[in-house]
Amino acid sequence: MSFVTLSALPAGILFALVTSITPGPNNTMLLASGVNFGFRRTLPHLSGISVGVVLLMLSVGVGLGEAFVHFPVLYTVLEVVSVAYLLYLAWKIGTSGELKLRNGERRPMRFHEAIAFQWVNPKAWMMVLTAATTIHLSNSFGMNAVAMAAVFYVIGFPCICVWAGFGTAMREVLSNPKRLRIFNVAMALLLVGSLYPIALKLFGHGG
Repeated sequence: MSFVTLSALPAGILFALVTSITPGPNNTMLLASGVNFGFRRTLPHLSGISVGVVLLMLSVGVGLGEAFVHFPVLYTVLEVVSVAYLLYLAWKIGTSGELKLRNGERRPMRFHEAIAFQWVNPKAWMMVLTAATTIHLSNSFGMNAVAMAAVFYVIGFPCICVWAGFGTAMREVLSNPKRLRIFNVAMALLLVGSLYPIALKLFGHGG
C-alpha cells in the first residue's frame, strides 16, 4: 500500500503556491470579476476554479495524462481550443463595461462554468501535468494525484482569493465608467498576453 511521502510535501506546497498566486487566465478574470461584481458575487467563480483544478488533477491521476503522452495531437487540439476560447473571453471582457454572458445578462462566472473552464485553461493543464510528473508525494501515480489535488485546494484557494479581493478593493477607484472600461480592456489584453507561450509553440516553429 502506498502512502504520502511527507519529505516531498514542501516541494508540492511551494509548487502549488507559486503556480496559484502568479498571473494567468484564472487570476486575470478573478481580478476583473472582483472589480465588476465584488468579492461575494465572485465566490462561486472562486470555488469553481478550486474544484475544477482538483478534478483535473484527479483525472490525470486516473490516466488522462497518459492519453496526452500516447496521442500528442490531443494536446495540440486542446491548445487550439484554449486559444479560441480565451480570445472569446478577452473580447467579452474588453468590449463591455461589465462582464457579460449569454442573453446580455450581466453576472460573474458561475460555479459550474468555472469548473468547466479549467478543462480549456492552458495554465491549469500545465500545473496538473507538471505536478503529476515532477512532484512525488507517493510511489502510486493515482495516490500522488490525490495528494496533489488536496495540496492545490488548500494552498490554491487562498491564493486566488487574493486576486478577487484586490479587484474588490479597486471597485471605488474604478466606479467611473471610463476608468472601468480602460481597466477591462487592460484585463482583456493581459488575457490575450497569457496566450503567448501557446502561440509561440503553435506558430513559432516556422520562423
